[in-house]
Amino acid sequence: MEQADAVVAAKTPWWRSIGPALITACVVFGPGSLLISSNVGARYGYELLWLLVVTGVLMGTFMTMAARVGVLGGATPCTLIARRLGRPIAAVIGINLCLICAAFQFSNNLAVAAAFDSLGVKRLFGDPAQMNAQTQNLISTGFLLAFNALIIGSIFALRQVYAGLERIMKIMVAVILTCFLINLLVIRPGIGGILAGLIPGIPDNLPLDLPKRSAAGIVDPMVLVASLLGTTFSVAAALFQGNLVREKGWTIADYNRGIGDSITGVAVLTGISAIIMITSGAMLRGKEANDISVLATQLGPLLGPAKRILFSIGLFAVAMNPFVINAMIGGTILADGLGKPARMSDLWSRRFTVVVLLVGMAVAMIVLHTSVKKVDAIIFGQALTVIGNPLMAAAILWLANRKDIMGNKRNTLLVNVLGGIGFLVVLLTALRVLYLLVLRLT
Repeated sequence: MEQADAVVAAKTPWWRSIGPALITACVVFGPGSLLISSNVGARYGYELLWLLVVTGVLMGTFMTMAARVGVLGGATPCTLIARRLGRPIAAVIGINLCLICAAFQFSNNLAVAAAFDSLGVKRLFGDPAQMNAQTQNLISTGFLLAFNALIIGSIFALRQVYAGLERIMKIMVAVILTCFLINLLVIRPGIGGILAGLIPGIPDNLPLDLPKRSAAGIVDPMVLVASLLGTTFSVAAALFQGNLVREKGWTIADYNRGIGDSITGVAVLTGISAIIMITSGAMLRGKEANDISVLATQLGPLLGPAKRILFSIGLFAVAMNPFVINAMIGGTILADGLGKPARMSDLWSRRFTVVVLLVGMAVAMIVLHTSVKKVDAIIFGQALTVIGNPLMAAAILWLANRKDIMGNKRNTLLVNVLGGIGFLVVLLTALRVLYLLVLRLT
C-alpha cells in the first residue's frame, strides 16, 4: 500500500503538492510585514538584508521540522504533545498560539481600515475634510464591523475550508510576488549595494541598546529589528505547518514533498520581504515610511499617477491574504489544544475562529478611537507576537527529536544546531519585548 502511495506521489506534479507552506507564508506575510519591511528598507537601506536571509533559514528549519512531525507522527503537534505530556500542556500551547494570532489579527484589521481610508470610501458619507476625527473613526468602525461580519458569514458558509483557502492563496501569492517583482525590475536597484547588504553587519544608525525612558517617552532603538524577527521568523506559524500537512492528508509517502513544500513557502515569504525592503531602500531611504501615501511611492515606477489608489488596493489584498487564515489558525490550534475536533472545517475550529476575529476587531477599534498611530500600533503588535515563540520552538524541537514519533528520521546534528540557534534568538527577543512591556506599564 505504501509503495502504491509512493508511486502516486511521484507522478503528481510538484506544483500541485504545494499548499501548506504557502498558506503559512500568507499568514506570516501580512500588512505588518509589508509595513515593517518598508520601514526597515527606508531607515537602513539594504544593510539588513542578511538578517532577513538568516531569519528565513531559521523559519525554514522550524517549518520543515513541524511538517516532518505532522507527516511521520500521524497526528497534529498538539495531539502528539497531549498524548505524551498531558492535555493541560497542549491546552497551554493552543491558548498561547491563539493569543499570538489575535495580536496579528488586530494589525490586519488596522490595515483593512487604512486601505478603506486610502481608497476614499469615506467620501460616500460626505467630504472627509469637513468631518471631525470622531466621525471619521465611526465610519471606519462601521466598515470593520461589516467586513468582519462578511468574513464570519463566509467561514460558516464554506463546506471545505482548507481546499478553498489553498486555491485562493496560490493566486494571491502569485499576484503579490509578480507586482513587486516587476516594480523592482523597473527601478533597477544597484546590484553592488544589494550584495553588500547580504554581508552581516550592523548599520551605523542602529544602536544596540535596551529600551529606555526619555523625554519623549519609552524609546526602543531596535523595535524594527524585533518586529522584523517577529514577522519573518514566526515559530507559531511554523508549528501550524504540522496541522496543515494533516489537513492536506499527507502520509509517509509524501515526506519529501513536505520538506520541499516548506522550503518553497519560506523562499516565497523571504523573497517578497526582500523585494519590498530593497524597493524601499532604493526609493524611500532617509524618509519615514509611516504613512500609506509614503509607502505608495514604492509602486510609483510601475503604476504612475494611479499609484496611491492601486497601492491601496494592493494593501487591501495583502491584508485580506492573512485575514481569514490567521484567524483560522488561532481557532483551529485552540480547538486542537483543548482536545476538540480540529480540522479547519470542524465546528469548534470555526467557533474559536470567530472569537479571534472579534478580539482582533475589538482591539483595532480601540486603536482607531485613540491617538495611537496605526503604523506604530501594527509594528508594536507584530513585536508582541515573539513573546510566545520560545514555547513553540521548544515544542517543535522536542517532538522532532523523539524516536517514538520520528523513528530514524529524527533531527540531524545540523538541524538541531540551527534549531538551537533559532530557539536562542526567539528567547532573547522575547525577553527584550517583555522588558519593553514592563517599561511601558510602570
